[in-house]
Amino acid sequence: MSTLVGSHALVTGANRGIGAAIAHTLSVAGADVTLLVRDRAAGEQAAAALPGRAQVVVASVTDADAVREAVAEAVQAFGPVTMAVNNAGAAESASFAKSDASLWQRMLDVNLMGAVHVTQAVLPAMVSARSGRVVMVASTAGLTGYPYVTAYVAAKHAVVGLVRALARETAASGVTVNAVCPGFTDTDLVADSVARIVRTTGRTEEQAVAALTASNPQGRLVRPDEVADAVRWLCSTGASAITGQAIAVAGGELG
Repeated sequence: MSTLVGSHALVTGANRGIGAAIAHTLSVAGADVTLLVRDRAAGEQAAAALPGRAQVVVASVTDADAVREAVAEAVQAFGPVTMAVNNAGAAESASFAKSDASLWQRMLDVNLMGAVHVTQAVLPAMVSARSGRVVMVASTAGLTGYPYVTAYVAAKHAVVGLVRALARETAASGVTVNAVCPGFTDTDLVADSVARIVRTTGRTEEQAVAALTASNPQGRLVRPDEVADAVRWLCSTGASAITGQAIAVAGGELG
């Protein structure tokens, strides 16, 4: 794979889980990395673990003005953002009947509009430079349906739709727009799901993990670094002809 030396990667939700793995992988490849997080202390701790140049900016991706200010701060220090990874997200579970309007709005605000706000903040400079990478972390929930997370699934499907439409809009500009769609991944978010299954069903932790991985032919949780490697490839020059794609990193679940 080509080096990412000289590039500036902005990764949202980069202080833990998949986001931290992406930030580390891009840093190892030579990119300067900006971690856009809500918690500065957690972000600084994650940044300190990276091998290359890294900085932290603070914003909630749900706040368009705060995102614009954070991106401007990042650009002032490291130059134009050449790759943006929209990883920040949240998942809440409830039956459809119990998913009220506020739950739906929260899922759309974080998972869809967060990606929109960040992309709108960085895309004009990419188009002007006729080069750039936008990658969404969209989940297999953006490609198929899961029960009891209807709002989350709908939001992630919207992210995949955003990728496909924006890729067509920017195809002639040298900018690529893609999504990676992890299956159940070994992160704090999935650990919370496991704990909830144990608490509500009486299953053991092992049984809960088995239930989550039952649809994965490999029979295991995806590793965060496997998702990060897919993002790294999409950010490389070798992926210049790849745009508008939603790539499942899910052990063959959707094969």
